[in-house]
Amino acid sequence: MGEQVHEIVAFQGERGANSEDAVIKLFGEVDVLPCRTLREVFTAVREGRAAAGLVPVENSQAGSIAETWDLLLEFGLSITGEVDLPVNHCLQALPGQRIEDIRVVYSHPQALAQCQESLRRLGAELVAVYDTAGSAKMIRDRGLRGAAAVASRHAARLYGLEILAEGIQDNPDNITRFYAIARDPAPRGERNRTALVMATQHRPGALYWCLGALAYRQVNLVKLESRPSRHRPFDYIFYLVCDGHVSDPPLAEALDELKTKTTFLRVLGSYPCDNGR
Repeated sequence: MGEQVHEIVAFQGERGANSEDAVIKLFGEVDVLPCRTLREVFTAVREGRAAAGLVPVENSQAGSIAETWDLLLEFGLSITGEVDLPVNHCLQALPGQRIEDIRVVYSHPQALAQCQESLRRLGAELVAVYDTAGSAKMIRDRGLRGAAAVASRHAARLYGLEILAEGIQDNPDNITRFYAIARDPAPRGERNRTALVMATQHRPGALYWCLGALAYRQVNLVKLESRPSRHRPFDYIFYLVCDGHVSDPPLAEALDELKTKTTFLRVLGSYPCDNGR
């Protein structure tokens, strides 16, 4: 999938963030546009300041990233690809610092949560900041001694920090999935997935009959998740990911049937999938 070429790819975080590692894995060496928030990534792509964006959508330990799903619906951009990135959290500090010198650790809240056991044994104060790589940059810029960041090896190299401990995440099988987003749909890949969002009627069995449209045609459902609707309190919409491309006859037929069984239906993108996960 690295053969895709884009002029500029936007991602959330500072240079050296895990998201930038995911950009490199999916797109190769390209120009990047770091953004402070996920919304800024979507805005940059919609406005044409970036040809594509890469946003985290799910973590194997923490689950779905709700904000990303909400923004996919709000902005109407197409999902054009996915990439799974194993997370390797590193404890890093200014050169010359020892692990026993560390009194405070900075990082993104999710990164701190994913390293709870290792950090508990360290006995340092944990301080949440907006970004993993941003915490490394802050330590470099402010010359903070007695402080460490939880961030990637890439961030340590970029900001001149020394790695005190590597792979400190509590679960070694910690993987984050990212979606590529763009204004135009993706070319068809060798293996494809399709993401969609729908709202069902308020009657018994409504979701059952919608899922039956997929099951009857042997369309494999990879993900199903509900999210609150923004239009009516305590109404819910459903996000689905399934194997196949919208142009595949079984999925195309299922979508035609779903149009008659839902009150709202939108395809968020058909895209090449990463390693068949």
